[in-house]
Amino acid sequence: MNRVIITGGTGAIGEALVREFSRDCEVLFTYLTNNEKAARVADKYQATGIRCDCRDSTDVNRVVADFGRCDLLVNNAGISQYKLLQDITDDDFASMLAVNLSGAFFFSRAVWPGMLSRKSGVILNISSRWGIEGAAMECHYSAAKAGLIGLTKSLALEGAPSGIRVNCIAPGAVKSRMTEQFSDEELAELSLTGRVGKPSDIAETARFLFNAVYITGEVLPIIC
Repeated sequence: MNRVIITGGTGAIGEALVREFSRDCEVLFTYLTNNEKAARVADKYQATGIRCDCRDSTDVNRVVADFGRCDLLVNNAGISQYKLLQDITDDDFASMLAVNLSGAFFFSRAVWPGMLSRKSGVILNISSRWGIEGAAMECHYSAAKAGLIGLTKSLALEGAPSGIRVNCIAPGAVKSRMTEQFSDEELAELSLTGRVGKPSDIAETARFLFNAVYITGEVLPIIC
C-alpha cells in the first residue's frame, strides 16, 4: 500500500486530497490549528491527522521521521491575503513565503533521502494560476506560488536520475476557504467555461499525476 503525506489536510482542497488518496493508500495529513476539523477528517476517511507547523523545519523533520516511508508527498498547505503592495507589511510577506514556499521546501527536503534510497517517489506541489500569471493585490501570494513552480522544476531535474518525479498543479478559482469572500458569480468570471472549480478537481488531477509515470517537471494549470 502506498504511503502518502498531505500537508494542509483540513482545508477544502486538503480534505478532497485526503478523501481521494485514502481510498487505497495509507494517508497522513498535517494541520496547524483546526483540531476539530482534523479529527472529523481523520475519522471520516480513516486517515491520520497530526499537528505540524510547516514553517518549522524541526517540526517537519519530526513528522516525516515518525511516519517513515513516503511514496507521495502533496505540498498543499497554504495561505492567501489580499492587500495592495504598499499595505503589505514585512510580517505579511515573510509569513506568506514561510507557509506557501518554505513549508514545501522543508517537507520535500525531509522526504528526499528516503526517496533517493528507494529510487522512487512522487512530490506534487499545489501552486496557483496566479503563480503563473500574477495577480493584483496578491503580489506576495503570487511570488510564493511562482517560487513553488521553480522548486518543482529544479527538484524534477535533480530527482529524475533517481526515479523521483516532481510535478505542480496550478488551480484557478476553486471554491474554498481562500475564496469565500467571492460569490460564485465572481469566481465564475475568472473561469474560461463559467464553471467554478471544485476541490475534487484538484484531487483527481493529483491522482492522475501520481499515476503518470512518464510526466515530471510539469506545471498543470487547472482553469475550468
